[in-house]
Amino acid sequence: MPASGSSSAQQARRLLAGRLRELVKDAGLEGKDVAVLCGWHPSKVSRISTAKTQPSADDIRAWCRACGADDQTEDLIASLRAVEGMWVEWRRMERSGLRRAQEAVLPLFERTHWFRAYSSWLVPGLLQTHGYTEDVLRAVQRRRVTIDDVADAVAVRMERQRVLYEGDRRFAFLMEESVLRNGLGQSDTQLEQLEHLLTIGSLPHVSLGVVPTRLSRSRMPVEGFWIYDRAQVNVELVSGYLTLTQPSEVSAYAETFSMLADIAVYGAKARTLITASIDSLD
Repeated sequence: MPASGSSSAQQARRLLAGRLRELVKDAGLEGKDVAVLCGWHPSKVSRISTAKTQPSADDIRAWCRACGADDQTEDLIASLRAVEGMWVEWRRMERSGLRRAQEAVLPLFERTHWFRAYSSWLVPGLLQTHGYTEDVLRAVQRRRVTIDDVADAVAVRMERQRVLYEGDRRFAFLMEESVLRNGLGQSDTQLEQLEHLLTIGSLPHVSLGVVPTRLSRSRMPVEGFWIYDRAQVNVELVSGYLTLTQPSEVSAYAETFSMLADIAVYGAKARTLITASIDSLD
């Protein structure tokens, strides 16, 4: 797994490496003994035990077998899968198409009661119209996915929007003003999307804020992110999808959201910006 800048991912890798070192110590062995028993070069044991190299599931099986700790194998492999899930490259997430990538996040949306989302690129998925979503996913498919299941992926995302209307949920969306004028798709698609924002913004459990484009901002734009309750943050980067669960990192994004929310406009002022973007289409 490629190293990410996330301290959550780094910490999880170190914890896994620490558990593997403990197995060696508890077995009364040294790293060179594990290397011999596994048929590896000693440097591989060193890299795994210091978290410089991510072990594979087979590596963990061999390690546990060498330490006489086969009963620890499945638990450690589960920890490995959790580490791998913190950072996923788009090409890996989307290798079987876009539909499964959309389906994968549905359980997370269903169990969340407080959504906070910030976007500096696009209208957030829960607020997208069918046509806008189709243009977004078609652009993704053309750029990096060989399988064309865009129609199915759009249907999944549209179905996921039911969380907006079900249960006792709260939503706070922030968008940069530039999102309203990003030129995605044709003018009729953009018009439909902007008009939809005016409708969604009137829902009592939805807060829709627009961060105006202006000088001397107190907080500059950042990467798009979603905060799910107080438990998890997902960040969409150019190269992949980052999942953060470490409390300090979740708090950092919550603080950033709060700062951006303070400089956003809402209600009539937000509608004025959206309406101005509609007028610019003419």
